[in-house]
Amino acid sequence: MKLGTLLMASGAEVYRVEETMNRICLSFPDVESVQSYGTVTGIMLSITVEGKTYTHIGRVRERSTNLAVIDEINELSRQCCRQHMTVSDIEQHLYQIEHTKRYSFWTTTLFGAIGAFGFSIFFDGNIPEMIASFVIGIVIRCMGSALSKLHLQDFLINMFSAMMAAWLAVAIHALIPQANINIMVISSIMLLVPGLAFTNSIRDTISTDYVSGVARGAEAFLCATAIAIGAGFILYIWR
Repeated sequence: MKLGTLLMASGAEVYRVEETMNRICLSFPDVESVQSYGTVTGIMLSITVEGKTYTHIGRVRERSTNLAVIDEINELSRQCCRQHMTVSDIEQHLYQIEHTKRYSFWTTTLFGAIGAFGFSIFFDGNIPEMIASFVIGIVIRCMGSALSKLHLQDFLINMFSAMMAAWLAVAIHALIPQANINIMVISSIMLLVPGLAFTNSIRDTISTDYVSGVARGAEAFLCATAIAIGAGFILYIWR
């Protein structure tokens, strides 16, 4: 259950969570059968040992994107299938995976800004637009982090971040008229677009996990709506 909730909280697909849980449980010779069922908000596991069935339910309250955790847990699953591991060994590995230090805030902020810079190149932006997108990327990353510490909903965080991106683009255009507002706004808000949620929604639906597919699709739709409302409000006022 700890492994499954870690996977789901890190942005893994439902079929990957269920399959990984099943494989690790069946790596123990005493386990007769196992059934797992996961959604984006909770996981259920039923395991049969010596003719007795035990069921446990886990709640997934927070979700983010951490592909490093998913990769390390996948490797742990393969290791369990290759050789027998005790429960304490698996718990120790999971503890190490859960507490592995991620990239620092400024590292992720820097590369987020570089991503916005790259999107401005993709959209045929000029030098002022590239630099402006880089700066806006840093600002909205910092703003998103500050708002998340206030425990605001993701909808509001994305909306306010998009508003800030659009407002900065308008301000930069007023100072540098040759800087295109549309390119600056589009390049910077690409950092807010829920690409992983939308992709996982499609993959879950294809895998017949319709509940999770619809839930992730709704999450992606709400995020996109928040971005559109925030940026659209500022641009509507300016024009």
